[in-house]
Amino acid sequence: MKTRFTRALTLAAAGLLVSTSMASAQLRFWTTEEQPERLAKQEEMAKEFEAKTGTAVEVIPVTESELGTRATAAYAAGDLPDVIYLTLQYVLPWSEAGILDTEANNEVVTDLGKDTFAPGALAMANYDGEVAAVPSDGWTQMVLYRKDLFDAAGLEAPNSYANITKALEKLHNPPEMYGFVAATKIDENFMSQVLEHVLLANGATPVSADGSVGFDKTKLIQALDFYKSIAQASPPGDLYWKQSREVYFAGKAAMIIWSPFILDELAGLRDSAPPTINDDPTSGELASKTGVVTRLMGPSNPDGAAWGDIRYFGITNDADTDAAEEFVKFSLDEGYTSTLSIAPEGKFPVRHGTADDPEKFVKAWATLPVGVDRKKPLSELYDPAVVTDIVSGLETANRWGVAEGQLSLASRIINSQVINRLVREYIDGERDASATADLINEEIAAIE
Repeated sequence: MKTRFTRALTLAAAGLLVSTSMASAQLRFWTTEEQPERLAKQEEMAKEFEAKTGTAVEVIPVTESELGTRATAAYAAGDLPDVIYLTLQYVLPWSEAGILDTEANNEVVTDLGKDTFAPGALAMANYDGEVAAVPSDGWTQMVLYRKDLFDAAGLEAPNSYANITKALEKLHNPPEMYGFVAATKIDENFMSQVLEHVLLANGATPVSADGSVGFDKTKLIQALDFYKSIAQASPPGDLYWKQSREVYFAGKAAMIIWSPFILDELAGLRDSAPPTINDDPTSGELASKTGVVTRLMGPSNPDGAAWGDIRYFGITNDADTDAAEEFVKFSLDEGYTSTLSIAPEGKFPVRHGTADDPEKFVKAWATLPVGVDRKKPLSELYDPAVVTDIVSGLETANRWGVAEGQLSLASRIINSQVINRLVREYIDGERDASATADLINEEIAAIE
């Protein structure tokens, strides 16, 4: 905190040189939502904020892949923007580096009410007891399943290893119906995401808080056995998101794992990826027969977990703090529905509501139109229970390395695709689960 205080004094002194005749403040806001339609919505929100407060906001698009280098250079030059819309991977490193004003961000969350935010989103931004950045929105990976088939067979929702295994026994009947479409193409990030989701569900993580690397062997073997079972109930070949969607859309898969960006396609709103379960590519039939699970449980983790991707607003240490706090509060309160409307199919509300109306923003989000060639709100496409399940995953959203403060190390392990390769070899019968677990721990320990 000493570094932050010294920096604040320097900036305050520099501020005395600025003319006090300025009629209003001017904020700079970096956003990675740079697509033209999304940018236009953010600029409209900036104008609404200026009309309300007198503070102008310059919306500056930044390509997501360049965000890290841009922020590091701006910090070194003492020229950070006031607020940055950032991805989870930067929250803790930027807090440690002094880029984020963790005190200001924590104050915003406190003022809005910590209990109005999804606990998982807050936990992933925890830094020395403060919420280091303000959760804005996110999404969780989902198990989509044929609820009509599950109901007819008297099956429980596939929210656990055990329930999925039971469903495979009853529903797997190839080639008419595959029990699952697992990810097995080792050079696809899709397999990395699905595997992380499945292992998180069993409490299996490759990193510890002290920086040591290695899975708990029992948890890992349980996850390996389960993953092999869903792979064996899948079509043959190297499978990734494309086949997963195609087979499910054709009505030939009982379960898949996918991101929520499938929701509009599933309902027949995107011509480039239509459901083919019947002769009408605009039909909502498959959507009406689909259930969703976000929190998956393994035998060693009865609380379960969801694989989540959370985005945050971060007030920086170069900010006009008071004005920046007001802008972030606006974006998460009276302007929050507009924030979510930028891309509702991938922006689940991590702030569910207010103290007076705990579900205010969830209800508003469900009415926002999604789709490309046609648009409808999710509330017209899916049952209320499905919408609730979609949002509930953010309660336990997690990622490898976040709780341990080792996200960077975990990311290097994931990006190496070592786990993908060894799991695929295990599926193909090259070694048993115990030997595969030992080899995974051996090889990931060598990653620098």
